[in-house]
Amino acid sequence: MFVVLLRFGANRSQAPDYMAGHQEWIQQGMSDGVFLLVGGVQPGQGGAVLAHDTTLDDLRQRVAADPFVAHEVVSAEIIEIAPNLTDPRLAFLTGSNP
Repeated sequence: MFVVLLRFGANRSQAPDYMAGHQEWIQQGMSDGVFLLVGGVQPGQGGAVLAHDTTLDDLRQRVAADPFVAHEVVSAEIIEIAPNLTDPRLAFLTGSNP
């Protein structure tokens, strides 16, 4: 499981120029079943993605394809988490049965 932090960078003012592509990137990640959650980092600092069922290398490639990342609207940090204990509703993250 991964957390991707997308922090606004030097080109933040260009976000409107790449918003449509960024939204398409998000929808593709959701459709592919890789993104479980996407949301804003408050207050207005950028965004975060919870990703699952992918490899670090594949996720790096996916993140690099985000127009916000490619055009330095945001900088991306990928944090890998090895879940050991979850609420039963999230048991799929550890590979255990609920």
